[in-house]
Amino acid sequence: MEDIRDKFWAIGGGKGGVGKSIVTLMIGVSLAKLGKKVILVDADLGGSNLHTLVGIQYPKHSLADFINKKVETIDEVIMNTPVENMRLICGADDILGMANPKYTQKTRILNHLKKLDADFILLDLGAGTSFTTIDFFLYAPNKIVVLTPQITSIQNAYGFIKASLFRYLNDTFSKEDEALNLIKRASSPAQGDGIDSVEKLCDEFRALGGPYHERLINCIDTLNIKVIVNMLRDTKERNVSNIVKSVAKNYLGLTIEDLGLVPFDNILSVSINNMAEFLSKRRDSMASIHFYDIASNIVKSYQKLPTRNPALMAPKISA
Repeated sequence: MEDIRDKFWAIGGGKGGVGKSIVTLMIGVSLAKLGKKVILVDADLGGSNLHTLVGIQYPKHSLADFINKKVETIDEVIMNTPVENMRLICGADDILGMANPKYTQKTRILNHLKKLDADFILLDLGAGTSFTTIDFFLYAPNKIVVLTPQITSIQNAYGFIKASLFRYLNDTFSKEDEALNLIKRASSPAQGDGIDSVEKLCDEFRALGGPYHERLINCIDTLNIKVIVNMLRDTKERNVSNIVKSVAKNYLGLTIEDLGLVPFDNILSVSINNMAEFLSKRRDSMASIHFYDIASNIVKSYQKLPTRNPALMAPKISA
């Protein structure tokens, strides 16, 4: 995992309509403008749309060709975009059932992705909390959750983070029945059940003895999750991320980091139906400035991420 710890970023959020694809695209554009080699991966296998946003109406190749072994390597499905230094791998929503690839298919995709020649690989994930979406999110050492000030988005962002944590814990302790039972109780506590937070789950794990408690803490500490609040319309909404961060800390024991705020931008909004022209003409907008700042912060921290113990990295993709 050490060879991908800086360059792999997954962008998720749980709720549709929060702008994950636009966030992925604009961060990619900004990184490319900073001289970085970027590959966008449309990992929304049930509803891919990144190719449309960059002006590719009929992709010549997609992940479907790679998954079905019509091509040998994933390099063969990479396409150029109107943005210098930024390339694209299209999703695979044209095949029935591709939204839920098999274990071997997911593993093959990720094993090939990590070998690509790029400074940054950005995974644009689908909406919801399917196992495939969560698995891709967990695989990336760097994780971004996108939300808007809407209460439903805030709730779904927290739900997405919680689902990711418990998917991770279930995979980590998959062969230990006693630990799994405690994790199950904590993930969906029944009324009157005392394990209604990760803090209390930690207490139960400590009581098990052995290395259980330490392993649980390590799982929590290795989830590197950041949030971007998108489409802000009012200065009063600037503290929206604090709600998610506070609840995640109190109930999940997770420390969530702010990556940036992006205001609602009419210029960007009206350009969505013609993003290729927007990108090719390099039109400036308020949102573009904020995305550039986010990309700059990512680059600044590029070589500053601490070395991690490979044994404590994200879980293997589950069958």
